[in-house]
Amino acid sequence: MEHIIGNIRNRQVSTPSEENTLPFEPEVSADGVRQRKTFLENKTARHAPHLIDNKIFEDLAVLNGNIENYIGMTRVPTGVIGPLNVIGSSAQGDFYVPLATSEGALVASYHRGAKACSMAGGITSICLLEGVQRSPVFKFENIADLGLFVAWLLPQVDKLKEIVGQTSRFAKLMDIKIQIEGNHLIVTLEYHTGDAAGQNMVTICTDAICQYIVEQCPTKPTLWFIEGNYSGDKKATALSFTNVRGKKVTAEIVLSEEIVNKVLKTTPELMAEYWRSSTIGIIQSGAIGAQGHYANGLAALFLATGQDVACVAEAATGITRMELNKDGSLYASVTLPNLVVGTVGGGTHLPTQRECLEMMDCYGAGKARKFAEICGALVLAGELSIAAALSAGHFTQAHKKFGRKK
Repeated sequence: MEHIIGNIRNRQVSTPSEENTLPFEPEVSADGVRQRKTFLENKTARHAPHLIDNKIFEDLAVLNGNIENYIGMTRVPTGVIGPLNVIGSSAQGDFYVPLATSEGALVASYHRGAKACSMAGGITSICLLEGVQRSPVFKFENIADLGLFVAWLLPQVDKLKEIVGQTSRFAKLMDIKIQIEGNHLIVTLEYHTGDAAGQNMVTICTDAICQYIVEQCPTKPTLWFIEGNYSGDKKATALSFTNVRGKKVTAEIVLSEEIVNKVLKTTPELMAEYWRSSTIGIIQSGAIGAQGHYANGLAALFLATGQDVACVAEAATGITRMELNKDGSLYASVTLPNLVVGTVGGGTHLPTQRECLEMMDCYGAGKARKFAEICGALVLAGELSIAAALSAGHFTQAHKKFGRKK
């Protein structure tokens, strides 16, 4: 510890020399990749032939808008599960779902859950609500000024909707809510974003709204920021959990005792009892929601299909419920209020990500609700499989079998 303290006290502030500074390139070009490859090899004395290999793309320009300072591709192994039978308002039929992961046992677990659910006649999965929020914050000299601002703002809804329509072809402003804290005002603007996940879309629309507000309002804020860290963007929040952010999906299934015995290798009684006990553990831990491992399946699916993987931080919240029916069957459901997903924009157009979406007939316009319902069904299959493994004491053996190098 004394050595560390000494180093901190004796450190000197220096400006990085030009020769040590990696040049920034917002666009993607073959010449830029070569320059960065040479730079990194000289500075690190390491070669990365698997990472820095651009033969995968004939035209590097396809990456513009998705990456800066591009050097190569991090290739994540991709497996597939299925059929995952879904009975939804938009998703109907058998789906083969690609999952990109380096965690052994994950694909096997979800595949087992999908098999049990398909044998039971399929998962009912419904997209209930949609909404993406941005929450700018305005600061005033005092509460009186804030009140005058609010009195002017709230009747402006039709004008704000008009601004959104002029700014985006797809975004629609659905609702405005306010939150007052002293001389701070948070204005939450909720949008529908069509088939895009929509974070960039709502940011651009909100900026246009804020520019109008600041220019036209009779009581000027002393300061404002386009996001007051209230919307729940890329973090688990109690507010989003009780409302919706992205898409809210609920899914359910009933598994017969025979299917639970033969496919999941346990009993409905044990699964229901395990879930009661694990929910008590969740409550004691203070987690938002009560679920087993939503992040496992969602992160793997998001990687495979070009979603914003950081949104797993909010998407992986929800409630899983398992109950024993009077006839000895098992009822199971999941509810996910924060599925921020899209089938256009972002990384969905990249070659392998597009192929993975197309595998489920979920690429392009008109497919986002369908994709969200498949996400809900996938999560339920994964919850059933992990609960079965834990209830029957097979969890460790499964990871030894699938998750370790032989």
